[in-house]
Amino acid sequence: MKLKYNRTMSFPATRMRRLRRTDSLRALVRETAVTPGNLIYPLFLCPGEGVRRPVSSMPGVFNLSIDEAVNEAEEAARLGIAGLLLFGLPERKDERGSGAYDDNGIVQQGLRALKASPASKQLVLIADLCLCEYTSHGHCGLVVESPGGFEVENDATLPLLARASVSLAKAGADVVAPSDMMDGRVAAIRQALDDAGCAQTPILSYAAKFASAFYGPFRLAADSAPQFGDRRSYQMDGANLREALREIALDLDEGADMILMKPAMPYLDVISEARERFGVPLGAYQVSGEYSMLQAAFERGWLDRERAILESLISIRRAGADFIVTYFAKDAAKLIG
Repeated sequence: MKLKYNRTMSFPATRMRRLRRTDSLRALVRETAVTPGNLIYPLFLCPGEGVRRPVSSMPGVFNLSIDEAVNEAEEAARLGIAGLLLFGLPERKDERGSGAYDDNGIVQQGLRALKASPASKQLVLIADLCLCEYTSHGHCGLVVESPGGFEVENDATLPLLARASVSLAKAGADVVAPSDMMDGRVAAIRQALDDAGCAQTPILSYAAKFASAFYGPFRLAADSAPQFGDRRSYQMDGANLREALREIALDLDEGADMILMKPAMPYLDVISEARERFGVPLGAYQVSGEYSMLQAAFERGWLDRERAILESLISIRRAGADFIVTYFAKDAAKLIG
């Protein structure tokens, strides 16, 4: 049957499939793109030399000695990746997380070595700023006993975070990224950086970091699982969108230059709302659970690896993220070419 044109209806005059017929047409009208310059690659630094220790819960991810991390940085730079997010595994931990603000701490050593590499001219070096990787109890702040069992002391933790921010900035961090979710930490860090002559160091605040089941594999990689209790008393309740927007607004008022949402895919609505509300650079962290979940599906042949990696990243960009922290950064950069 021959279809006739009818001015009162869009079909058959309008055929959405016309622009989907070929690769070149689809590329021409594509609304959202992922480039290597949108990606940040996380690295886990550990003591030693020539160490490349696989993380069992995260295929393709390693704990790296500093010399190996420099090699990774050089490859990331060649691929056009925007930057690195650095985490540390110290030799020793204590109740105060002193390794976080030790001027000779593992991340501080790593920053100095990376800055000495030619790759640093092409990469933004972002230092994660938290105590959890350095405390013997695995919490993000100082802990005291309370009638309910224990309490993470917010205000007593702020000077330690501030001290760590200065140590990291002076070691070479281009950006410091507080991820602890203590109230008032951005203001404390901004003041400390300014007082120390580091006024040009930006703060990337994990402004909306939710208490999530998707962090499990990371805690094995960073050896940062809480030894008791959990982090729900300071990380955000996953049910609360309005509270997340309020957290972001408060961090921006305190001096944050950029914001980071974590996790990414389970919270795409939060990313979208934040993009609509705030005119600042916004990133999202495709966290370890998201990565490991996809890797498990790849290993079983349940998902097409290349398509799923790029589709997951495009969804985060489409929601409004300017940049994405992802363990797939190198893989994606190679696929994008």
